[in-house]
Amino acid sequence: MAKLVTGLFKTRLAAEAAVDALIKQGYTRDDISVLMSDATKSKEFAIESGTHAADGAGIGGAVGGTVGAVLAAIAAVGTSIALPGIGLVIAGPIAAALAGAGAGGAAGGVIGALVGAGIPEHRAKVYDAGLRGGGILIGVEAKSAEDGDQIEKLLADLGAEHVRQE
Repeated sequence: MAKLVTGLFKTRLAAEAAVDALIKQGYTRDDISVLMSDATKSKEFAIESGTHAADGAGIGGAVGGTVGAVLAAIAAVGTSIALPGIGLVIAGPIAAALAGAGAGGAAGGVIGALVGAGIPEHRAKVYDAGLRGGGILIGVEAKSAEDGDQIEKLLADLGAEHVRQE
């Protein structure tokens, strides 16, 4: 049975390294969930209009496989939902699961959304605090128990905090 492996990253750079490493392990953009606050998305992924910054930041840039563009693309396209009122942006399979459930967890705020995605409440509270502090939560469904153990170690080695398999 697939297990969701999650880890909280304090910086965009560390989160990007994790996404890159997961892709090198054979996972795709569609396998990886990214959660962050609206404030973090605005700060870390803002594209200044009228500058050349937007030139390489589009989906075309992500196809090239650059690490930053892949994380930006996950955060910007694909199955992505913003939960208004709680300031959370969710992209990837967790977003699809919440959308399928009608985002019922949204009523309970960030913690409710995370619990709705299958993360135990005590862990969701830790992640909520990290997300509010500007962190980026990365999650991926491991293909096997052994793969889950490898991903858990990989995320921890890349600087993730509170790495867990659920």
